[in-house]
Amino acid sequence: MREYLLTLCVTAAVTYLLTGPVRKFAIVAGAMPEIRARDVHREPTPRLGGIAMFFGLCAGLLVADHLTNLNEVFTKSNEPRALLSGAALIWLIGVLDDKFEIDALIKLGGQMIAAGVMVMQGLTILWLPIPGVGNVALTPWQGTLLTVALVVVTINAVNFVDGLDGLASGMVCIAAAAFFLYAYRIWYSYGIEAAAPATLFAAILMGMCLGFLPHNMHPARIFMGDSGSMLLGLVLAAGAISITGQVDPDALALFTGSEKAAVHQTVPVYIPLLLPLTIIALPAADLVLAIVRRTWRGQSPFAADRGHLHHRLLMIGHSHSRAVLIMYFWSALIGFGALAYSVNSASMWIVLGVVFLSAIGLGLLLLPRFTPRAPRWAERFVPPRYRRRKAVAADAVEPCPSPAPAEDEQRTPVTAGAPGVNGASAVGPRSRLLDRRNAGTSR
Repeated sequence: MREYLLTLCVTAAVTYLLTGPVRKFAIVAGAMPEIRARDVHREPTPRLGGIAMFFGLCAGLLVADHLTNLNEVFTKSNEPRALLSGAALIWLIGVLDDKFEIDALIKLGGQMIAAGVMVMQGLTILWLPIPGVGNVALTPWQGTLLTVALVVVTINAVNFVDGLDGLASGMVCIAAAAFFLYAYRIWYSYGIEAAAPATLFAAILMGMCLGFLPHNMHPARIFMGDSGSMLLGLVLAAGAISITGQVDPDALALFTGSEKAAVHQTVPVYIPLLLPLTIIALPAADLVLAIVRRTWRGQSPFAADRGHLHHRLLMIGHSHSRAVLIMYFWSALIGFGALAYSVNSASMWIVLGVVFLSAIGLGLLLLPRFTPRAPRWAERFVPPRYRRRKAVAADAVEPCPSPAPAEDEQRTPVTAGAPGVNGASAVGPRSRLLDRRNAGTSR
């Protein structure tokens, strides 16, 4: 566990330290697209946050390769190399898309090629645990198609949910934490070495998200872009493929008596990981709803719109931060609920706890404009938004007209690194345009 935590911390530290320089590079490189109709931010913000994440991934794998226990993952399995190859390819495609906005079909082809690269190096689904049947071996073609489909679905699910500041990285971090606990339990409790790569992938994935989150929380200073969202989706899919298609359920039957019994015990998490429905339940649901909605309207499934789940939360009346926290809550409830159910599926307390927390989540959805108010005696100790507003007569206060700005007032452009400036507004494109108009130039 200490080596896993060390790998996580190194990955998070490298990602966090590189995100600042990557932001400056993105501004210089012009990776700051104009605000689109579906965007919720108000000022252009640099992308390419996936560059820092990719180097954090490389640092995590490099450190793990030099640790005593985790070095066995690299000597006994080719899965880390397969992950790095596929991640490098999907990251390169994402960087090009963040800069040049490549076609959606080209990205889809790149995702399939990245999945194929991992399959060629051994990271593929070999068998499936089927309830009541046992362990079903797959042919090479079946395993390849299923692996490619799982990778493509997971990548696009994470990409679709990346619509609010800190949403995708936080949800993937929660999913990776639940996945890490499950994989570590199989590796440590049952002594199954085949689960070690998936455990390592989950630890590195948590480090990538935790290192990027401080820069991406609302208001975000940088976006991960497709280079980051597709990278997170591929790493998450690689862990699911490794533990679902590589771990033999018969090894879990050492103390249960039969392979079918082992499959029955692991189905609550194995099958959802395969679809996937628990680890990325909300992104997968958002992906399915988006495809149905766009197809029903006669649009392309890859056409962007403002109908995602996070957009609907904002339309209801939730603030940006509250919408993100609600999505965090449901992700944690689904992921850790499935984890608890896989540990003890016969416990009624787990089911009752999930139902109770689900009721709380529904209550939060129905209270979009609820703002707690502090009592009178505590108003001076809380921020102004939590204080009670004093009623003032409308005719008691006369509005004071604000002075009109002078027409010849010289506007100074905002320079990069100015204090109090958020996100990409440090470049000040609007101010420069105004100055050019006043100067009468055609540039």
